[in-house]
Amino acid sequence: MASEEQVKNSAFDTEAANCLVKELRGTVVAGKTKSYEWRVKQLKSLLKMVEERDKQICDALFSDLSKPEMEAFIHEIALIKNSCKLSLKKLKEWMKPEKVKTTLSTFPSSAEIVPEPLGVVLVISAWNYPFCIWECCCSEALRNCSSHVFIAENLLEEYLDNSAIKVVEGGVPETSALLEQKWDKIFYTGNGRIGRVVMAAAAKHLTPVVLELGGKSPVVVDSNIDLTVTARRIIGGKWACNNGQACVAPDYIITTKQFAPKLIDSIKHELVKFYGEDPLNSPDISRVVNSNHFARLSKLLDDDRVSGKIVHGGQTDKSSLKIAPTIVLDAEEDSLIMHEEIFGPLLLVVTVEKIEDGIDFINSRSKPLAAYIFTNNKQLKQDFVSNISSGAIVVNDISLHLMVDTLPFGGVGESGTGAYHGKFSFDAFTHKKAVLHRSFLGDAPARYPPYTAGKLRLLKALLDGSIFGIIRALFGFS
Repeated sequence: MASEEQVKNSAFDTEAANCLVKELRGTVVAGKTKSYEWRVKQLKSLLKMVEERDKQICDALFSDLSKPEMEAFIHEIALIKNSCKLSLKKLKEWMKPEKVKTTLSTFPSSAEIVPEPLGVVLVISAWNYPFCIWECCCSEALRNCSSHVFIAENLLEEYLDNSAIKVVEGGVPETSALLEQKWDKIFYTGNGRIGRVVMAAAAKHLTPVVLELGGKSPVVVDSNIDLTVTARRIIGGKWACNNGQACVAPDYIITTKQFAPKLIDSIKHELVKFYGEDPLNSPDISRVVNSNHFARLSKLLDDDRVSGKIVHGGQTDKSSLKIAPTIVLDAEEDSLIMHEEIFGPLLLVVTVEKIEDGIDFINSRSKPLAAYIFTNNKQLKQDFVSNISSGAIVVNDISLHLMVDTLPFGGVGESGTGAYHGKFSFDAFTHKKAVLHRSFLGDAPARYPPYTAGKLRLLKALLDGSIFGIIRALFGFS
């Protein structure tokens, strides 16, 4: 087997990936990672890393994405710390076997559900929240001691047990080499196109997956609202979250034709207050991640069916990879922007005759990762929650469900499969093993051949759970 140093210094190909997985599987088989003490030590080390390196992390995020320190702290540092602290507080409780009831047919017996780690897992992280996603996934996998490998930064190597956690930096070739291997679970965050590749690779080994994808997340805005608060919260969830480069960022607003001008004016007013008259030079707005994504977003804007519909923003600066917050009103239905996930600082406004029509509009498209509604209409809230199928629904705010660790975070349909956060993260990397305990007492001859009518009556009564029926069968009554 190649040493770790040899793997690092050579091209990471299928052979290197195979060696890496063998080493991780050896760690799992040895049982090193199963103890509560080992898991706690790793979680504390991860927390220590974030606390000691928070400035370095924020600087790296600013260098890569021009991400403001405030956003970096809220969306990356704070979420990671909270995840680690919750794990440390709840881990012992989550690891305990759960006692469950048995049935009369297995009497005398006892039963329990034993949580056990799935084994060796692959976590493929994303660029938009690089520290938050892979470190949160790391803390989650550590809760149930799976050995794992990350497509992520190598800061983990300094703080965590490298025999159980490996870091692979790279892109398509490295990911492809890793996907050829047999894993016990694959956790992928990204777009649906690559999600299909990951799922196809996993299917070859019948490997379960968590796919955190995205989609076009809608925002329905009623007219009976606090307009200023609504505008600020939409901006906060769109442009103050990595400048729209977030899977839960609003993709389009649905409102009535009558109310749209008021809503747009309010958003424009608040945008100027937040980012000034020249948002491209604002220190509080992130840039587009790279030239490829900049070109993709520019193409969406330059479409003849879209460019004439821009009612705010639209300015771009290729040299700094910045695009100003942009609002597009009623783009043509057949334009690419109406069907492709935007994942950037462009926001569509779609108008309808009645606000209730927004539910039909959303349901005519793929299920989103999140759906938002602003309203004080109780019936409309109920209809929205009851009739919209999405990963999550938030009423009168944007993206805040991510801060609630008692809620699962995940998609449905094309927006993803599986969920994590809080206890749901522990469960995502856990096999719940059913265990039934019996003694050598209470062995019923009726279960064994030769079969008779009397034995059949007794077994039927046992399986029905009827005490009266069992008594009748024992006395020979039919």
